[in-house]
Amino acid sequence: MKIGLIGTGRIGAFHARTLLSVPGVTGITVADADTARAASLAETLGVRAAASIGEMYADGLDGVVIAAATSAHATLIHQALDAGVPVFCEKPVALDVPGTVGVVERAQGGSVPVQIGFQRRFDAGYRAAREALHSGELGWLHTLRACTSDRTPPPAGYIPTSGGLFRDCSIHDFDILRWLTGREVVSVYAQGANRGASFFTEGDDVDTCAALLRFDDDTLATVTATRYNGAGHDVRLEVCGSEGARFVGLDDRAPLPSAEPELSWQRAADPYATFMERFHDAYVTELGVFAEVAAGRAPSPCPPAEALEALYVAEACERSRRTGAPVAVADVRAAAGGATHPKSHPA
Repeated sequence: MKIGLIGTGRIGAFHARTLLSVPGVTGITVADADTARAASLAETLGVRAAASIGEMYADGLDGVVIAAATSAHATLIHQALDAGVPVFCEKPVALDVPGTVGVVERAQGGSVPVQIGFQRRFDAGYRAAREALHSGELGWLHTLRACTSDRTPPPAGYIPTSGGLFRDCSIHDFDILRWLTGREVVSVYAQGANRGASFFTEGDDVDTCAALLRFDDDTLATVTATRYNGAGHDVRLEVCGSEGARFVGLDDRAPLPSAEPELSWQRAADPYATFMERFHDAYVTELGVFAEVAAGRAPSPCPPAEALEALYVAEACERSRRTGAPVAVADVRAAAGGATHPKSHPA
């Protein structure tokens, strides 16, 4: 199986190394607008670098992984579909709702599979929590508490094209909450703040946010995010039910320095510094699944329509942050033409 990879930055380089270990992958061709960067990675890994994306497709690919800049995602997905090549694309599908809807409609109207990269669906902790909830072990669900906290902020140049903290960061929480519960978010109330670098304000973004979500069965969820978590990279989820609970992310490297004088567990000596450390195993599993999708042995576990639903929630949160009022997700969906959400929540 030959796989192409577009984008050879930090996550692209990681994906390239991962693909080398995926069973059935016999060749990798990398491409990047920065051809020198692509050539350097190819030389390091012993793979082929294409001078252009067109040249890459001329290799006769069985699948393509898109890890380029967010602004290029939608165009690159359409290009892969034009070539009839199964595609994996890092989230988000596009910078805005119209671009995402365009990809959803194109993918649903054809037979070429598209998988969007929400790696938390492949994390062992999240999967165990989902299983416990759906088995009935936790009873009925009443509260979810999710956080995504970066240790250090991204470069200033990233912010203007990121889509903002809700769309770029918290969207992972929105997706995983829908996937884990099997329910839909009906309304949100969100706030944002800036206590850090001025480039967030200058980029019309915030460096810290909090949102209250209400699901269609009246379960409540809080979602928080920040770019300045000095203790380390912290991604956790509390799943609280009438009969039990599960806490995702409480492992030996969780950056949770306790204020209590006595502990029965050891404080993390080497807390996570980045999302790639925290979700290394999930990324590896995710690309292994994509190889099965590209080979026609499995359906896409996260089609673009699922990503669109998470984006609707993010859009609602951004609208709420700006207006200071609660926002119904149905209003955001209606403004986008009323596209309906899927009910499958693929595994």
